[in-house]
Amino acid sequence: ELLGEFQKYAEEKLGKSKPLFFVFHGGSGSEKDKIATALSNGVVKMNVDTDTQWAYWEGLLNFYKKKEGYLQGQIGNPEGEDKPNKSYYDPRKWVRESELSMVNRVKESCTDLKNI
Repeated sequence: ELLGEFQKYAEEKLGKSKPLFFVFHGGSGSEKDKIATALSNGVVKMNVDTDTQWAYWEGLLNFYKKKEGYLQGQIGNPEGEDKPNKSYYDPRKWVRESELSMVNRVKESCTDLKNI
């Protein structure tokens, strides 16, 4: 709402519709309706670093929770005491899950910001 007031003031002074371009610093965690309001009032960029960091962490966390029984040692898991776990603790596996989680969050942000 405050951004709308700034735009209106600038419009009156400059005689031009929405003459200001705002950057939404600290946009992570914002509610979708607040993002839509900000966009309608001239926000052209929104920082979402914290959201993407959390999404990356959450991908790892979810992987761990889902595969916890396979991540307690190199050998031995719910399938048997002599079963290897390398394919579960291999960083390429859990890093990929983190990346996929972050990609999904970036897509969500792009949709929220109407740039896709």
